[in-house]
Amino acid sequence: MNRHTRKMLLNIATGVAVAATAVVVFLPGAYAAPGTLTSNVNVRSGPGTNYGVVDTVRRGEQVDVQQCQGSWCYISKPGPDGWVASSYLSTGGRGPVNAGEPGVSFGIQIGPNGPSVNFGSGNQPQPQPQRPQRPQRPPVVAPVSDEVCFYEGSRMRGDSFCLGAGDSTRDLRNWSDRISSIDNPDGLQVQVCSDVNYRNCRTYTTSASSLGDYDDYIASVRVR
Repeated sequence: MNRHTRKMLLNIATGVAVAATAVVVFLPGAYAAPGTLTSNVNVRSGPGTNYGVVDTVRRGEQVDVQQCQGSWCYISKPGPDGWVASSYLSTGGRGPVNAGEPGVSFGIQIGPNGPSVNFGSGNQPQPQPQRPQRPQRPPVVAPVSDEVCFYEGSRMRGDSFCLGAGDSTRDLRNWSDRISSIDNPDGLQVQVCSDVNYRNCRTYTTSASSLGDYDDYIASVRVR
């Protein structure tokens, strides 16, 4: 057996020993490791800052670390689960968490500088696609009419027409002497006059189901 072959076999044996040791380290009795947040941090839908934020956790909060991938760990907690940077997690104050899972696998790669061992975890939770946010509905606002309506009959019955704040009619023409009630829900100042051009007037600031001696006796109106 030449020197090159012996060196390769030695490298392989060393790699297997390291991998076996790693399996023991990364296969704890419980599948999740308890962790504590060392800072306020965002929880993301995948292992990287390019994934969306699904929640936030605060310093000192206790979580269960399900697995780690690169420099990110998947945590379980009350509220949405997700990924956080492992540098913000610790176990018993001993530094970043390195949690294992069932189905740990490893690979050995032989190179010119000796064996290198790669570890991976089976049954890893896949990053969830970020759901598009639903557009928020605008708040429902009660309509404000800012109008006064004039009715042909008493108690707001029959044909009608309406005027807004600032509107006026100095000659009602075909509506002259026909108005019998006024609907004024917004308390506008309504001036009704028995003659055209706003003469001989009376002012209302509320609705009126009947107009008394002005019933069917109005020729001009204005709303302020």
